[in-house]
Amino acid sequence: MEFELSARDNNSKARAGVITTAHGKIETPIFMPVGTVGSVKAVTQQQLKEEVQAQIILGNTYHLYLRPGIEVLEQAGGLHKFNGWDRPILTDSGGYQVFSLANNRKLKEEGAVFQSHIDGSRHLFTPENVIDIQRSIGADIIMAFDECPPYPSDYEYARKSMELTHRWLARCVNRMNETEPKYGYEQTLFPIVQGSTYKDLRQASSQFIADMDCDGNAIGGLSVGEPEEMMYEMCGLCCDILPEEKPRYLMGVGTPWNILENISLGIDMFDCVMPTRNGRNGMLFTSKGVINIKNKKWATDFSPIDDGIECPTSNYYNKAYLRHLMVSSEILALQIASIHNLAFYLHLVKQAREHILQGDFNSWKNEMIPVLKQRL
Repeated sequence: MEFELSARDNNSKARAGVITTAHGKIETPIFMPVGTVGSVKAVTQQQLKEEVQAQIILGNTYHLYLRPGIEVLEQAGGLHKFNGWDRPILTDSGGYQVFSLANNRKLKEEGAVFQSHIDGSRHLFTPENVIDIQRSIGADIIMAFDECPPYPSDYEYARKSMELTHRWLARCVNRMNETEPKYGYEQTLFPIVQGSTYKDLRQASSQFIADMDCDGNAIGGLSVGEPEEMMYEMCGLCCDILPEEKPRYLMGVGTPWNILENISLGIDMFDCVMPTRNGRNGMLFTSKGVINIKNKKWATDFSPIDDGIECPTSNYYNKAYLRHLMVSSEILALQIASIHNLAFYLHLVKQAREHILQGDFNSWKNEMIPVLKQRL
């Protein structure tokens, strides 16, 4: 994997770059649709390419390991061949999913023992076998196995959790170095900064991760319930330490305004289930603000969902029709809303990139955020 910085904003730490992987280039800043089980919910791969204009999607180690299983993925030739997506894929290591199963898992130095949410069967994830599983999935970018502490966490818990994440990271790096990709192309490991909302822990973790000298770095454990301003503060601390010449990925974030604020702090990559999950529940993010499409006020609004972005679905269908589908529990509503929200997110980061290249990102961001936040 290669990362080339193309431009920096004049009045913030925002930057534009290009990540090159075996499955193509990714222009940053970028938003990555979440395809947990190898599918972005309600959206086909063709729609992801042609309408959403996604450049990279996510898969999840925990879910893909349990179903369809690694044997199936290996027989298919990896997730790219299995689901027909020929662009880059990033896999989350499953750490967040395992640790969200608080009542069904046991944490120890070796790894995490957990019960499947599907059938109750017991499994062990270790740093080593999580790397092996992601090798088998065939992701271009592999995440290290970490513990994601909840918010709030007391200082001692956060410190011990961070130190465990660091020890696991060293084992992940060793496993990457002693194994080869299964499908003949390079795979890249991203470590994950932890430390909850404690400044000294975030700084220590960022330095530890930077010293590992991997090709890219991630920031985890944010957007888990802490106030937005605290998220920005922690993210800024991390970006001040993580190397400039490598991509920075903020995991699980967030709203359109969260994304713009974090771009201004130096983040290059984002993912979040919000556009699809909220879309399926009737919340639309648009170039003019946030819409609850189920509200009665849209029942006779025959204007396009959003004519401010380049997306055939957003331009073709009107608000009244989408509302009708939503309140009728029609499956098509979920697809239209999901495509629109994802297309809007990709449109937003594309705009951000253009303004970084022009050097006026910060002033544009400050104008955009109040618009994006308003409820229509």
